[in-house]
Amino acid sequence: MKKSPSSASLATVASKAGVSAMTVSRVLHNSSQVSDAVRKKVNAAIRAVGYRPDPNMARLMSLVRGRKGREIQSSLAVLRDQCPDTPYRFVPLDAIRARAIQHGYQAEEFVLGRNGMTARRLADILRARGIEGVIASPPSSPKHLLRFDFAGFSSATFGYGLTTPDLHRASTNMTQGILTAIERLTARGYRRIGLAVTEWIDQRADHTYSGALLYHQMRTPKKDHVPLLLLPNIGFNRGVEKFCGWMKKHRPDALISFDTFVPDWIENRLGMRIPDDVGLVVHDWVEGMEGLAGIDHRRSHVAAAAVDLVATQLMHNETGIPEVPRQILIPPAFVEGGSVR
Repeated sequence: MKKSPSSASLATVASKAGVSAMTVSRVLHNSSQVSDAVRKKVNAAIRAVGYRPDPNMARLMSLVRGRKGREIQSSLAVLRDQCPDTPYRFVPLDAIRARAIQHGYQAEEFVLGRNGMTARRLADILRARGIEGVIASPPSSPKHLLRFDFAGFSSATFGYGLTTPDLHRASTNMTQGILTAIERLTARGYRRIGLAVTEWIDQRADHTYSGALLYHQMRTPKKDHVPLLLLPNIGFNRGVEKFCGWMKKHRPDALISFDTFVPDWIENRLGMRIPDDVGLVVHDWVEGMEGLAGIDHRRSHVAAAAVDLVATQLMHNETGIPEVPRQILIPPAFVEGGSVR
């Protein structure tokens, strides 16, 4: 008779599989000391008897095992490239630290490229200090992070700035963000809604900007379609002529774009008023942009989700590049503002 999950034990599984309780425990914790044949036999026995680990006991034993035989530091490493020429606002370090504390860890930032810090040297430092959890925070063009060896670390990233290697990641659901903004604009009577961002912005979000716009246009009359405008990645302020030509040709009555340059181009180069002549939604709204409507990416929640991904791996002794990367999508928030009517 098949036992209920509550009554089955390690001893029951061991007896069914013809192995020791220690072997069953090793299988449950993905130990490399168990052969594939034994692993399959134990897993079959687990299914047959209906065994289910006690999650609280599993967590406690994981912590105990993790401290046997070696010194493990309860810290997570936040890695990023040095960005001397660009203000780096993509690391909500306070949110990472706050979430790490909830899991029982501290979070330390390490900057690759600063003072000659190479990816190889940093990996050696982390291993020597017993730091096993890594959160990779890529800038626009990661250089050193691409060389970091994630083997032996429980790791995750956020956003799509780092696509190689393919780690577990958390990101903002920008398909939902763009579609929500379009829905809010449509409810206010806007019909010809345009999207003007840089190619890098769309790529970093895994093309969810352009994908959401195309999905919207599939459901609306062709006469209301405004083609996507991709501005220069570097020094996009030099795209003023391209932007003004696009506005004159396609005449959107609302657009999703940047908080810098674009308002000035609309009002001073085109002689249009916001929001009377054209509505404006900022594609990446952050605190300090009061008065502007926008899409809040909720980066603090995205960063917290990345910490959760790393903490889960540490609990289950999972390290290295995952065979099947997990992804957490955080829904953005639409922020009301006076830039739309």
